[in-house]
Amino acid sequence: MGDEDAYGRLVALQRDPYPAYARARDEPGLAYSEELGGRLVTRQADVREVLRRPEDFSSANALTPDVMPAPEALAELGKGPGGGPVVVTADGAEHLRLRAPLTRGLSASRVAAAVPFITARAEALVDAFADAGRAELMRQYAKRLPGETVGHLLGLDPADVPAAVHGSYRAEELLFRPLPVQEQILAARDMVALQWLLLEYAQERHRKPGTDLCTEIVQAIAPDAGEEGLTPQQRGEVVSNLQNLLIAGHLTTTALIATTLYHLLRNRSQWDLLCADPALIPAAIEEAARYDTAVQGFRRVTTRPVTLAGVELPAGEVLFVAYGAANRDPAAVDRPEVFDITREPVRHLAFGHGVHSCPGSQLAREQLRITLETFTRRLPGLRLDPDGGPVEMLPTMIHRSPRALPVTW
Repeated sequence: MGDEDAYGRLVALQRDPYPAYARARDEPGLAYSEELGGRLVTRQADVREVLRRPEDFSSANALTPDVMPAPEALAELGKGPGGGPVVVTADGAEHLRLRAPLTRGLSASRVAAAVPFITARAEALVDAFADAGRAELMRQYAKRLPGETVGHLLGLDPADVPAAVHGSYRAEELLFRPLPVQEQILAARDMVALQWLLLEYAQERHRKPGTDLCTEIVQAIAPDAGEEGLTPQQRGEVVSNLQNLLIAGHLTTTALIATTLYHLLRNRSQWDLLCADPALIPAAIEEAARYDTAVQGFRRVTTRPVTLAGVELPAGEVLFVAYGAANRDPAAVDRPEVFDITREPVRHLAFGHGVHSCPGSQLAREQLRITLETFTRRLPGLRLDPDGGPVEMLPTMIHRSPRALPVTW
C-alpha cells in the first residue's frame, strides 16, 4: 500500500505541480521533494545559476525514469541496438559532440526551409475535420503535425512516420508511467522495433548520405565509419540519438501546441483577442510557453560540494530543476499566475538556458505559430466542447499536456 500511496502523491504532483512549486519557493533554501527524489530548484535566479554551471551540476541523471521498468522489460530493451549516450544526459566535450549535428540540422535556414511543408500539413490536418463541427485535437492534430514535421526533417518515409511516433510514445510510457509488467514488456518491444527502424535509416544514410538530419547525425557520430558500416558502438550511439531527437522533437511540441490551445480556449477572452489581432501570435507563443511549460524540468546531480540558494550541497546531491516553477516566480514575472498574451515580453525558461538549451526551440515556435495562424483564420469560433467533460492533464513532468482536447465550433 505504501508504494501505491507514494505513486498517488507523484501523480497528484504531476497533474498540477504549481501549488508545490509555490510552497517550495516560500521555503528558505531548497525544499526537498520526496515524490521527485531530490531537492526542488524553483526560483528563476537559482534555476539559471544551475543551468549556467554544467560542470558543477551534471546532466547525467536528466532522464532518470519516474517509474523504473521491471526486469522483464529491461531484458526486452537489451535486445535493441540502442543504448549509447544522448545529448540530454551528456556533459562537457561529449555533449558538444552530440549536440553539434542538432545545431546544424535545426538551424534557422533548415527550419525556414521546412515551413512550407509544416504549413501544408497543418492545412491538410484541419481540412480533415473542418466540416465536422467538432474534433479531438490531441489525436487529430497535436499528435500529428510535430511527428510528421520531425519525420520530414529526419528524412523518414511518410509511411514509417506513424510507427516512429507510436514507438516514441511507448518509450515515454515505459519510462514515465506505471504499467503492468506485461504492458511494460509490450512497450519495450515497441521501443526496440523503433530502434531497429532507425538503424535501417542510419545504415542507409551511411551508405548513401542525404541532406537530412539523419545524415547529419550519422556523419557526426560515425565520421570514420568505413565501407564495412557502423561499428556496434556507433550503431548504439546513432540509434539512441535519433530516438532521443524523435521523442524530444515531437512529443514536446505536441505538448506545447495542445497546452497553448487549451489555455487560449479556457481563457475565452484571450482567444477572441488573438482572433481579432493575429499580430499577437508571437506574444501568445511566449506567454503560453511560460505559463504552462511543456518540459517542467530536468534532474541534475552535483559533481562536487557546492552552495546553491544558501544551502551547502555535497557531491552526488540530486536536484529537480523546475523550469515551470521558475517561469511563475513572482520575483521574475509580474502576475505570474495570470495567462495574458498582452503582457510585455518576459524572460522565461520554457526552452531551457545555457549549453543545454533546446536546439529545436525555433522549430517548435514555428509549428505553434503556423498552428495559431491556421486555427484563428479558419476556426475562429473554436471552443472547448461542453459535452467533452473537464480537460485532464497527463501526469508527467516532461511532456505536460492534456490527455484529450475535445473542441467544437
